[in-house]
Amino acid sequence: MKLRKIAVYSETLFAEAGQDAPAPVTRVAACGILANPFAGRFEEDLSPLFDMGEALGERLMQAALPHLPGRAVSYGKAAIVGVNGDIEHGHALLHPKLGKVMRAPVGGGKALIPSAAKLAAAGAALDVPLGHKDDAWSFDHFDAMTVSVADSPRPDEIMMVVALADGGRLNARVGKARAAV
Repeated sequence: MKLRKIAVYSETLFAEAGQDAPAPVTRVAACGILANPFAGRFEEDLSPLFDMGEALGERLMQAALPHLPGRAVSYGKAAIVGVNGDIEHGHALLHPKLGKVMRAPVGGGKALIPSAAKLAAAGAALDVPLGHKDDAWSFDHFDAMTVSVADSPRPDEIMMVVALADGGRLNARVGKARAAV
């Protein structure tokens, strides 16, 4: 794996819709930018990317976790493939080995890890979906963190992102209403 850089972004949310939150929520995204070994060509066997996703995922989790003040409650993963690549290159990084290295340091993770991948030019915004790590039906934890790295991914690169949050949406009210439906 040829890694160019890792960028870590953190945001702490205190209010939403003019209302203070009962407690702040911090979201952290760690972005790894690596060379795409399959850029510019079609390859049937993408399994080398499975191992690269696992190795990079371990590094990104180590980079992200120290920035999260509370325990991780929700998580997500995503990738942007540079324009000389194929969207399958991003999915090969995200699946099937990345989940294991994301779940271990957050203590379990019974729910699927929400994911997204797209093909885009450097500087494109990426909405990393977030969901509760143990309860796939926790509507109040359905969220997203938008990240962008100005020079990434270059045409022959992939930007892979892991995101964690120590809470759900601020002042969430959808999950409570679900019981009435």
